[in-house]
Amino acid sequence: MGKVLRYLNRRQIFQSLCCFACIIATVWLNLKMPDYMSTITTLVETPKSQMSDILTQGAWMLACAVGAGISMVLANYLASLVSAGLAKTLRQEMYQKTIHMAMQDVDRYSADSLINRTTNDITQIQNFIGMGMSFMFMSPIMAGWAIVKILGKAWQWTAATACSLLLITAVLTVGLIVAMPRFKKIQSLNDNLNQVTREQLTGIRVVRAYNAEKYQHKKFSKANDELTDNNMTAFHVMSIFNPSVQFINSLLPLMIYLLGASLITTAGSKQKLGIFSNMVVFSSYAMQIVMSFMMLSMIVFLWPRASVSSQRVSEVLETPDSMADGKDTDSSEHGSIEFKHVSFKYPETASEVLKDISFKIAPGSTFAIIGATGSGKSSLLNLIVRFYDATGGQVLVDGKNVKDYRRSSLRGRIGYATQKAILFKGTVKSNISFGQSDRVKSPEDLQKAIDLAQASDFVSQMPGKEDAAIAQGGTNVSGGQKQRLSVARAIARKPEILLFDDTFSALDYQTDRMLRQALSKELKKSTKVIVAQRISTIRDADQILVLDHGQAVGLGKHADLLKTCPTYQEIVASQLSKEELSHA
Repeated sequence: MGKVLRYLNRRQIFQSLCCFACIIATVWLNLKMPDYMSTITTLVETPKSQMSDILTQGAWMLACAVGAGISMVLANYLASLVSAGLAKTLRQEMYQKTIHMAMQDVDRYSADSLINRTTNDITQIQNFIGMGMSFMFMSPIMAGWAIVKILGKAWQWTAATACSLLLITAVLTVGLIVAMPRFKKIQSLNDNLNQVTREQLTGIRVVRAYNAEKYQHKKFSKANDELTDNNMTAFHVMSIFNPSVQFINSLLPLMIYLLGASLITTAGSKQKLGIFSNMVVFSSYAMQIVMSFMMLSMIVFLWPRASVSSQRVSEVLETPDSMADGKDTDSSEHGSIEFKHVSFKYPETASEVLKDISFKIAPGSTFAIIGATGSGKSSLLNLIVRFYDATGGQVLVDGKNVKDYRRSSLRGRIGYATQKAILFKGTVKSNISFGQSDRVKSPEDLQKAIDLAQASDFVSQMPGKEDAAIAQGGTNVSGGQKQRLSVARAIARKPEILLFDDTFSALDYQTDRMLRQALSKELKKSTKVIVAQRISTIRDADQILVLDHGQAVGLGKHADLLKTCPTYQEIVASQLSKEELSHA
């Protein structure tokens, strides 16, 4: 928890100190009231006591009660400010860390776990800080102060109070032994439930298409039952603890009064009033001590979940950046790409996805990549954008190693249309100008990107055109339309380098051809890297790289590869007829 508390700012630390001062005031006022009660008891039992004296003591007692209430409200208010402020800071830090985290670190934690840590775990920390500041400060202060107050009173009362505290401690210890392991498991079980739910909602179309609702329901029920059973065991223990402590708390005053009655009976006539007065005061202080232990026990039960949550949040925040950011922001070249004996494998995998890949792409040229599924085409593009770092060799962009660039500068040079088109909730305009409002400077720029991406035919028919609404995930447009908007977003950046990761597969042949012609004509200065499955998409490229099981088995123009590369010949033969091959 200490690692999380480091994110408290100066204002929150000051608020914490003020909260601590209010709690001390609350404890002092609460512990003053038994003294006034003792005085009132003595005055009532003393002959010829004046009513005004009793009322004065009562007024002071009332003032203490009101003051204690006000100071407690202030303490709780300040604790809420501190806990809410800390939670806000932690959520911001978690978001910033996750956004800039290397892909391999995101994969290691999983998106579901990162979401859960940013929401549920921070909520647990907030709840603990909110309650803990009041109870953790108040409990030891009140207990210690009350114990000092009762020192020197009858040992019988002290023994009864000590026995009560021992019983509460025993119940608390047993509860912790049973419940704490369960509380520690809650967060990981929440992760699992979140993952199952997110997976089912994301793949709802597949679930329904295969009539797999019952299978998925069983999968969800299993995760839900594990979490529920774990919680039920933990909270059953807590449900036993509270009545047990309440019973001991109710029994203690009875024991004090029974012992007091015995002491008063055996005492002399002059001592009876003093013993009775001390009994009233002792009873009040003993109740304060027991209440302190009860408050402390609540914190003890909250601690396991908050501690685990704190560790999970700190683990993410303290994760070292496995992909160190470079310092360079500019270079003398513009649009060149070079791979020098590049090899790559994903973290925690044994086999290499890419093996000793070398090629050079001239600025303004069109470079195509083709190969069987799983041959490493998308992985190669990931290295250019630096989603991952090569495990061997060098990847150069504009003559510099991608590791030397600031990542924001490197990615600012690149327009990337991903294999799976991703759209965000908003409008056509907000999706195309996503993250680059400074580059899309005019409606003409926006319209040009739409036209080049061959998206103007359907955008012009949408209600509001460029201001037409796009649902979350782009569910209100077709796959081909999503892909064209994704291409328009890449073009709108006006980048030096355009990467198309199998982007044209969702387009018909005519739209595919028109799009490539528009790119070749209008974006002559931009380097274009196209990953594709269709021969028709790549045959006019300046260079074609053929990949097979992560290895480069061919590099050259279409006509040259038809003569020299058996793998390319097989791909062409599978897509073109003999007549088309004769004209290829």
